[in-house]
Amino acid sequence: MKIYGDSKSGNCLKVKWTADAVGRAYAWIETDIMVGESRTDAFLAINPAGQVPVVILEDGRPLAQSNAIILHLAEGSDLIPADAYDRARMLEWMFWEQYSHEPYVAVARFQVRYLGRPVADLEPRIVERGGQALARLELALQTSRYLVGDAVTLADVALVAYTRVAHEGGFDLAQYPAVKAWVARVEQALSIRDS
Repeated sequence: MKIYGDSKSGNCLKVKWTADAVGRAYAWIETDIMVGESRTDAFLAINPAGQVPVVILEDGRPLAQSNAIILHLAEGSDLIPADAYDRARMLEWMFWEQYSHEPYVAVARFQVRYLGRPVADLEPRIVERGGQALARLELALQTSRYLVGDAVTLADVALVAYTRVAHEGGFDLAQYPAVKAWVARVEQALSIRDS
């Protein structure tokens, strides 16, 4: 399997972490979005959306969108709960991550860390919604060690990707002690090191 990904991207790293967690062999193909490597004709032939991550499965079929990829890779593993309700709760968090967390926490991080924009110059809505997303996680994690059940699932993989680097977008995780402790637990469970 080949993973086309940018190591700066949480969406790409969650694919790597999932492949590592389930023992899936892969070749990582670094694809730097900052210099347009996802916009070349060769890349667009693989993924016409021009986005990373994308994987080429062993049989040659491509698959894009980080949460679809990790769901495919983790099929049959402990990262997906056996119970149907818990599986649905995992998906609930994964859908929420792409709609209510990533567009704010990850966008703030990108603008501050990679575009050099001061936190004070970020669109107030991004900062407000990012804070709301972190507060939602804090509430959930005050009564549970993980987002679903008592072990790491794809919900944790999906949400830890940008939460662990939220400070790079101006969000202070010290304000969210349950989230901060959860990040450390998930990083340890997945053997995540600073990327």
